[in-house]
Amino acid sequence: MRALLLYKTHDFDAAAKLWINEAALSQDLELSTLLSAMAAGDSFVSDVARKVILTAAPVTADEILYRQAILSDCLREAATVRAIYAITVEALEREKKIHVGLFRDSPEAVLRRSVEVLEMFLSVLRRLRALVDQSAAAFRSDGFSTLFAMLRRELGDDYFARLVDHIERLKFPRGILMSVELGTGNKGKHYVLRRLAQPKGWLARLFDPQPEGHVLRLHPRDEAGARAFSELRDRGLALAAVAVAEAVDHMLSFFRLLRTELAFYTGCLNLHDTLARYGAPTSLPLPAEIGCRRFCSTDLYDACLALGLKRRIVGNDIAGEGWQLTVITGANQGGKSTFLRSVGLAQLMMQAGMFVAAAAYSAEIVSGVFTHYKREEDTSMRSGKFDEELARMSGLVDVISPHGLILFNESFASTNEREGSQIACEIVRALLEKNVKVFFVTHMFELADGLERQQDPRFLFLRAGRSATGERSFKLAEGPPLPTSYGLDLYEGIFGEEVKADVV
Repeated sequence: MRALLLYKTHDFDAAAKLWINEAALSQDLELSTLLSAMAAGDSFVSDVARKVILTAAPVTADEILYRQAILSDCLREAATVRAIYAITVEALEREKKIHVGLFRDSPEAVLRRSVEVLEMFLSVLRRLRALVDQSAAAFRSDGFSTLFAMLRRELGDDYFARLVDHIERLKFPRGILMSVELGTGNKGKHYVLRRLAQPKGWLARLFDPQPEGHVLRLHPRDEAGARAFSELRDRGLALAAVAVAEAVDHMLSFFRLLRTELAFYTGCLNLHDTLARYGAPTSLPLPAEIGCRRFCSTDLYDACLALGLKRRIVGNDIAGEGWQLTVITGANQGGKSTFLRSVGLAQLMMQAGMFVAAAAYSAEIVSGVFTHYKREEDTSMRSGKFDEELARMSGLVDVISPHGLILFNESFASTNEREGSQIACEIVRALLEKNVKVFFVTHMFELADGLERQQDPRFLFLRAGRSATGERSFKLAEGPPLPTSYGLDLYEGIFGEEVKADVV
């Protein structure tokens, strides 16, 4: 049995390798905040969500839409989805508490535990089937429809009746019947466990001829004989123990797969509920095929900042197609880095099949998301800050592929503006030639102005808003770069005194 809630044709591989730059992505986009909200205290949900989000490329639009349809069902029927997830968790937790005992390698001990687990699974599967029968009509996605159809087909009344019969027989209430042949040297071979015939009525037992047989009774103190009989019993039970253990493993594998794939959607429900509580909008994005250069958003905001502040924050409206480079300039603390983070998070969430933190969003699929953010000074002083930036950039160049997305935040500003601008311009040019999509937040006017003067239709320039009184709107608007970042506003806000013009 397969869940198929993340992929239409195959199961999710929880052991798949994460993106090579996952550590930098997690740090720069503050993914821990997002994952914590998705987990809601369940570390397993956090672990699964992290793996799904950070193995989300490359994908196709059809794969994203497949998950979105399932997520829509989850959002509409949240109570049922949470109930199914709880059943899978219960099954796996109860299985862990059923112990083998001291003789864990003996076929009899293995068989006894397997039968006990089967009996527990029987009650859980019956509840799962009842929940499916009660709720299946409300689900519309292909994923849930396929899953529920499979559960109804596999977990029918005949299946439960057979399972009950097997469980009762495997408890051996009337003892064990097995056959064995004598081999070379009178050693036993071909041990086969036999099914006991149905017990006869008292009348048949009274008049039917009794089969010939021999009975061997052990003395209570015959330890050697007891060991010999135990070995014979284990040989007879060995094949049955293996077969029943495989059946248990099959059921365990299904519960693990179902729990893993439902954990992702449970995390989405937790995140959705939290953002809704803060009044923050969410929407299912429209994915565009790779390479089409689309980026359109309405009220796009940084989900992690909203989660940290526990309230709705200002979003941005960006519309258009064909842009490959977006340069963001403007006032200090005007929302530039926040916007950059919202872009990275939205891309990851869209490609994972999630909703995004926006009223509406559409973007092309990318082959990977990469970040190059400024870092703190190397306290060991083994290299300078600028050297460290270049080393990280060299590592990114080795792994970034065509149609990737890279986010620069104040990169190459640790040297003088002329040198930093020249290096940044050359790097941006090389990335564009490689069909990489670039978002660049910078205070380097020489860089931004030089790019703006090229009048390239693939370039978009956004500027952080500022009122005449110095107040930040935290909204970005299309506009050319300015030769100031209004750092004096911050000085006056912090120290409460006006800076005279001649001080500048």
